[in-house]
Amino acid sequence: MTSAVSSPGSLLAGCALLAFVVSFASVRAAIAYAHRRGMLDAPGRRRSHTMPTPRGGGIGIVLGALVGMPAALLLLPVSPGAATVAAFTVAVVAVAAIGWLDDHGSLPIRPRLLIQLAATLLLCVAIASLTTSLWWAVPLLLAGVWCINLHNFMDGIDGLAAQQAMFFGAASAALAWSAGSPALAGAALAMAAAALGFWWFNRSPARIFMGDVGSGTLGLMVFGLSAMFWAFRTNLLWPALIFSSAFVIDATLTLLVRMLRGARWYTPHREHLYQWLVRRGAAHRKVAAGYFAWNVLVCVPVAWIAYRQPAAAPVCFGVVYLFGAAVWRTGKRRCLRRRERHVSA
Repeated sequence: MTSAVSSPGSLLAGCALLAFVVSFASVRAAIAYAHRRGMLDAPGRRRSHTMPTPRGGGIGIVLGALVGMPAALLLLPVSPGAATVAAFTVAVVAVAAIGWLDDHGSLPIRPRLLIQLAATLLLCVAIASLTTSLWWAVPLLLAGVWCINLHNFMDGIDGLAAQQAMFFGAASAALAWSAGSPALAGAALAMAAAALGFWWFNRSPARIFMGDVGSGTLGLMVFGLSAMFWAFRTNLLWPALIFSSAFVIDATLTLLVRMLRGARWYTPHREHLYQWLVRRGAAHRKVAAGYFAWNVLVCVPVAWIAYRQPAAAPVCFGVVYLFGAAVWRTGKRRCLRRRERHVSA
């Protein structure tokens, strides 16, 4: 990785500001566009909203990120290199494009998955080329495709997915800056700023939903940043994974439970913890606040310990994920008990 400019602070702030402005303006335009094209999500049994709401607002996040993140990665010191930045940009465009098409009219799973695999593989090969072996692209590919889809699964209530992206981006920016990579810090902050531009319209009550164009692409960007952290300095992967724990735990455990029950795990459902909480009467804003509390009260301090004490980082990771799994199970059981009392009454 190579140095590029002598005054990174102003350029970092400029990339973030540009990402926010482009995102904010694009989401405003997307609201009008969605109404004209009839891109509305109607309420239903598997959905958590009660009013028809336009979708596809995540295009603002994509456009904001595309003007801010590659610029930061290329121009700020300790760049991952032009080839990696080009692969990242192409992958983001590809995943966003198939998501945008799906938002206009539901596409079959196969073409969506093929595009996700191809785009993620391109990025994984580029990142693996920065390490000791290209074979790292194989586990990276599996992690990348799962990250894309788990973010899609977790985008189900007002403000939650955008809030998580804002947290991950801001926390990762602080981590990268402390680790000596302004390029990664600028890219992460630009992603957070782009998510903020969308969140303003998506906070409860939402004026527009993210859609697949936003959720899937956010998943790819979160994965890409995490993988670049790992390639830059191996021990940085642990705090990056801790920052993502709220979404990874909820999505992964929900999927595993559905598979063990023999359910059609790939079909739409409302079995995630955040969905159960809303179904039991909690407001979208309150549920999002709970996930934010987890991020701030658990993830931030433990990730800082993992960063400052690299030898203890795997243990920190394990503790957070085990504790998160216990919280997830407790929350699910309480929701089920409330449901049983409601039915018996």
